[in-house]
Order: sequence, then structure tokens, then C-alpha cells
Amino acid sequence: MDKKTEEFYIRLKEELGNTSTWPGEYLYKFIVPTDAKKVEEVENAFDNMGAVIKTNQSKTGKFTSISINVTMESPEDVVAKYIEVSAIEGIISF
Repeated sequence: MDKKTEEFYIRLKEELGNTSTWPGEYLYKFIVPTDAKKVEEVENAFDNMGAVIKTNQSKTGKFTSISINVTMESPEDVVAKYIEVSAIEGIISF
């Protein structure tokens, strides 16, 4: 992980610790190239967590946005999940 990404996650963890109550709901948003395998990889990362997952294809059909609302235990868990899914090729987190 590069230094800029690492700094982002450190800042995110601090902000979540200061602005949210844990355990608590967190909304992840991702964009992946439209490919059933990639969408499934993201969904599988949240399997058995009670997550509510919504997908939506872009107008051109090239990309799929994935919104995942899930209860997380701590800011550290939120960041760990971002790092886990960052291994999926082509994924964009926001």
C-alpha cells in the first residue's frame, strides 16, 4: 500500500472514531467494471454479515456501482474491509 493510501485510511479511521458510535451502520460505495465475477467478489466480501447490497449499472453498462449498508464493529473493521476489497481488480472505493 502506498503512503498516500495509508494516510487516507489513518484519517478515515480517526474521523469515524470521532463522528460515529460503534458498533454502527456504515455505507460502503464501490464502482467496478461490469463483470458478474467482480460484482460477486465484492458481494462475497460482505457475505454472512447481514449486509444490504444494492447494485446499479451505469448508462453505458461499462460499470456497476455497489452500495453496501452493513453494521461494523469499529473504525478499524471498516478500514480492514476497504483494504480487503481493494485487491479486486478495477475496483474504485468512494
